[in-house]
Amino acid sequence: MKTESNSAKQVESEQTTPYQKKTLFASTVGYALDGMDMMILGVCFSLISVSFNLSKTDLGTLTSVTLLGAVLGGILFGVLADKYGRVRVFSWTILIFSLFTGLCAISPNYESFLIFRFLSGLGLGGEFGIGMTLVSESWPKNKRSRATSIVALGFQAGIILSTLTVNFVGQSYGWRWAFAVGVLPALFVAWTRKGLDEPEIWQNLKDQNKNEIAVGKLFKTPKTTATTIGLTIACAVQNFGFYGLMVWMPSMIASELKLPFKDTLYWTISTTIGMSLGILIFGWLCDKFGRRPSYIIFLLISAVSIWFYFQQTDMIILIIFGSAIGFFVNGMMGGYGALLAEHYPTDARSSAENIIFNVGRGIAGISQVLIAYFATMYSISYALALLSATYLLSAAAFVFLIPETKGKALE
Repeated sequence: MKTESNSAKQVESEQTTPYQKKTLFASTVGYALDGMDMMILGVCFSLISVSFNLSKTDLGTLTSVTLLGAVLGGILFGVLADKYGRVRVFSWTILIFSLFTGLCAISPNYESFLIFRFLSGLGLGGEFGIGMTLVSESWPKNKRSRATSIVALGFQAGIILSTLTVNFVGQSYGWRWAFAVGVLPALFVAWTRKGLDEPEIWQNLKDQNKNEIAVGKLFKTPKTTATTIGLTIACAVQNFGFYGLMVWMPSMIASELKLPFKDTLYWTISTTIGMSLGILIFGWLCDKFGRRPSYIIFLLISAVSIWFYFQQTDMIILIIFGSAIGFFVNGMMGGYGALLAEHYPTDARSSAENIIFNVGRGIAGISQVLIAYFATMYSISYALALLSATYLLSAAAFVFLIPETKGKALE
């Protein structure tokens, strides 16, 4: 018996349909599993280091290789999702990162672990944009940003899941068992394939035999090319700020402020709460007032607040205002799914979501070297304060390169 009929999926209806709820649930859970897999490596660093006798450079290479896989996988699977369908390729990506995360648990040495992390990264990079596309194409235009903001919350849940997995499984039974848990998401694929049809807008494209690879449409006209460049800048800044903050801030607290490392837990909790609230509220703001004004305001506030934040040395102030930093800096993640979807046609939408976001993520990963350089030459707080300039660059991209798309019907 067929699951819910595509003809019943009224994308522009005010009332939320069961199909829309299913796409939202599947994409949010998928991104949570993505986040858990991505973050579990960092949480297990110390345990893996002892097991394989690794240096800090070796550990950094593990992160870089995973990120490289994510960038390449994002490009590959984004294109395949436009050709073969969102639900089908979405399932492939979860299977891939589940399988190779599970294989990490039986890695006999560092070299094999490195290979498995790269291969799991392929699936991780593909999942984000396809899930966002699935929701964007299914939800009404007046609720699109709010729906994709809920998907973005999935990554925050994944951070919590990775911490719980390592603390309750990894600490008691070893890091290998923590990675073995990572194979469980493969079970989610069966539900996804059984419970979801392809979005009607893509199915219509397929029925007309127009579901071709159309990456060139990201650069079809000078205006489209400018938009693609602007969105890539925005995604790079978003990822640069997130990883810069979450990776380097704990080190600053422990090394520069000479505070116990356990104090970073309170900062992480405060910041994560702020991030989660920011994501939800930002999605609502985008639907209410528009994409460009919401982004520009958040970017300008982020630029100013980051500069002043990293001049502080009192731990209480850092913890309390960590929520505010998280709110503005990462709250903008709540809008990217809808924002990227609205600028490109159906035959190039998944490609655009994954290529633009993951190229931005790759640029951000490389840019972490700049933070390391300035942290070595001056201090971590000085390096992080310089992040404020990147938010001004992103704001300029929204002013000059990225058009408004609030209320736009998908083509």
